[in-house]
Formats: sequence, structure tokens, C-alpha cells
Amino acid sequence: MFKPTPNPPPCVFTIAADIDDEALMINSFETFSSVSTLLLDLSEDLDGKHRDIALAIHQLSAMGTLMVSRMLDRQAAI
Repeated sequence: MFKPTPNPPPCVFTIAADIDDEALMINSFETFSSVSTLLLDLSEDLDGKHRDIALAIHQLSAMGTLMVSRMLDRQAAI
């Protein structure tokens, strides 16, 4: 039997079901921040289209950092 799409890869990482929202947001913020830093470092070694792509991904990561930061601010105000 032929399947139109292959089996999805197994999930290697999981998040504990009992982790609280604040911990999720803090870890998300730190992850986005790390990705942003890595992309900026990488972009210094790139030229042309590849540099543009790395900087575009950095911008998306920076937007994610700002959104999670706003959620953390709201959580702290509660």
C-alpha cells in the first residue's frame, strides 16, 4: 500500500504535563533569545542571499521574544 505522505518522525522532546505557564514562558523567552544570538553570529559569516535569510529568521525570532516578553509582563501584573 502506498501512503501519500511518509510517517512523521518520532518526537524526541517532550514537555512535562505539570509545568506551569510561567516556566513555559521563561524557557520560551530564553530559547528565542538564544536563537536570535546564534543567528546574528551566523549572519556575520554569510553574504548575499544567505545572510538575508539568516537575518529574516532572526527578525522572526526577535518578534517571538517580544511576544513572550509581553506575556511575562502580563503574568507578573496578575
